[in-house]
Amino acid sequence: MKTHDIPHDLDIDLAKLAARKAAEAYGERFAEYDYKATWVSDTRVELGFTVMGKRLEGAMTVMPRKLALELDVPLLFRPFQGKAIEIIEREARGWLDRAKRGELTGS
Repeated sequence: MKTHDIPHDLDIDLAKLAARKAAEAYGERFAEYDYKATWVSDTRVELGFTVMGKRLEGAMTVMPRKLALELDVPLLFRPFQGKAIEIIEREARGWLDRAKRGELTGS
């Protein structure tokens, strides 16, 4: 499983809110890929989607100072692994930036 850290300087509650918003946004963006996000704890969401008949699974854990992203990529998709991480990180960073600017509300 490939791991990747997305640093942040938010308090943990704000980071959790940003992660929740990012997970929801992935659902809109990847709806045609049978996207699923399941919060298994207060700080960890398990993510999955299907591409070309293969299920890709991962998780994002909210930690102090970082979001820890784990991605289990089948061999067939390893050439695209960097791009997948880049897309996920870009979305997460957008939400972290919005949280930092005070633009997020809700739980």
